Amino acid sequence: MSQKTFGSLALAITFCFGLLSSPAMLRADQPVQLIFDTDLGNDVDDALAMGVIHALQSRGECELLAVTITKDHELAAPFADVINTFYGRGDIPIGVCRSDVTNGEGRFNGLAAIQDNGKDRYPHDLRSGKDAPNAVEVLRRTLAKAEDSSVVIAQVGFSTNLVNLLDSSADNISPLTGLELVKKKVAKLSVMAGAFTQIMNNKGQPYDHKEYNVVKDIPAAQKLAKEWPTPILWSGYEIGIALRYPHESIEQDYGYVEHHPLAEAYIAYNPPPHDRPTWDLTCVLQLVRPTRNYFGLTSVGKVTVADDGLTTFEENADGRDQYFTLNNEQIARTLEALQLLSSEPPHPVH
Repeated sequence: MSQKTFGSLALAITFCFGLLSSPAMLRADQPVQLIFDTDLGNDVDDALAMGVIHALQSRGECELLAVTITKDHELAAPFADVINTFYGRGDIPIGVCRSDVTNGEGRFNGLAAIQDNGKDRYPHDLRSGKDAPNAVEVLRRTLAKAEDSSVVIAQVGFSTNLVNLLDSSADNISPLTGLELVKKKVAKLSVMAGAFTQIMNNKGQPYDHKEYNVVKDIPAAQKLAKEWPTPILWSGYEIGIALRYPHESIEQDYGYVEHHPLAEAYIAYNPPPHDRPTWDLTCVLQLVRPTRNYFGLTSVGKVTVADDGLTTFEENADGRDQYFTLNNEQIARTLEALQLLSSEPPHPVH
């Protein structure tokens, strides 16, 4: 081997080793570092998504760093704590917003307050969102402690918290602004927001759908779409609609305990035989298992949010955004994975 060839080979090995060892790379052999930003209580798919996260963490595939909430009701954070505690991880930080958006209790967050014979049905420590820190504080603390480019975020509610993070100033948590923290620490964001194909109404007629998570805080969604500095994967309304959670699973797969927070939340929200779409679970699955072909992704481009909440996508080779696609084969595989993961019993936590 010539000295020139040997030198080139050594340089290539050094370069590859640098890529593998750099904290700026998401490591395939390390658990995905995940923040879950949710409007827990407005729909039950948020709760099922938390079950998926905990199952994946028990399998060593991810680590839930924090939960931040965009539903402004005092029982949303306690119910998040109920779920985390049920899976043996009651010390996960939880942050809340105080936006007055969707400020009702919802159909199942009240489970956090239920007692049987004077004891909590679901043990947990956080009694009220009034006792929880602000979501931006939790996000800043979580990112400040993280390795560079190591964190992924699943946003499955409104864009309120992440936009407030972008607008945050340097403080005693970090000398970096929120925008600088995101650029430095976040590798990827996946959002359940928008719609990128026409949706059929109850008469079988296609229409342009203005999706709930966008229209509840349009200014925040617009700012996120314009200013978020990392790649964004968008799971549109059409994806969750195509993946309806089988109600038989709720009736049959969660009976390993007398009271299961996910099953009871599902029943309280809309009882079987209803098959609920699995919008929010999709973001988690793609972020933690990006190479399993559960979904397709479009070419890169740019998502725009109009003043009325309508989302559009324009392909652009220099773009930041991709949105999910789904074929019939993927529907069957993905739905089975979501069902098995969300119903997986808690593992012993060491």
